[in-house]
Amino acid sequence: MIRSLLIFLLVAIGTFIIDQNLKTMAIDAVNGVEYATILKGSCIDLELHYNRGVAFSMLAFLEDNLKWLQLLLIIGIIIYVLYDGYLKKYAFPIGLILGGAVGNLYDRFEHIGVGDYVAWHCGFDFAVFNYADVMIDLGVAIILLLTYLEHRKKEKIK
Repeated sequence: MIRSLLIFLLVAIGTFIIDQNLKTMAIDAVNGVEYATILKGSCIDLELHYNRGVAFSMLAFLEDNLKWLQLLLIIGIIIYVLYDGYLKKYAFPIGLILGGAVGNLYDRFEHIGVGDYVAWHCGFDFAVFNYADVMIDLGVAIILLLTYLEHRKKEKIK
């Protein structure tokens, strides 16, 4: 359990640090302007946007209450993961998810919203996102993949 906890903590802290440094670079590049283009590309633009909601700006109407709701949700998830033993099985992906979630939550307390800076527009326009968002998605994908592989392994044994 100590090994799993160490992996979880290192991944979560590392994800948080990388996320905050990338966001600081984006904010510094536009001198704190709320919405600004940093760099234009053929498929990806670097543009600073502050998302006051969650994915695709949903729940933005909750305004300042959103950060407190997210804080409670993160605490609840941590308690559940520790209590139910998932940390031993999924230490790395849970570290990615928590590190990204805390990085985005930190933005809500420090800025007017979550600093998003990657705008995808190759073939279609997509939401503007950040490193923390990618790590959260990657963590979920890893858990889904591991769960699927475990299920397949059990089916083969039967």
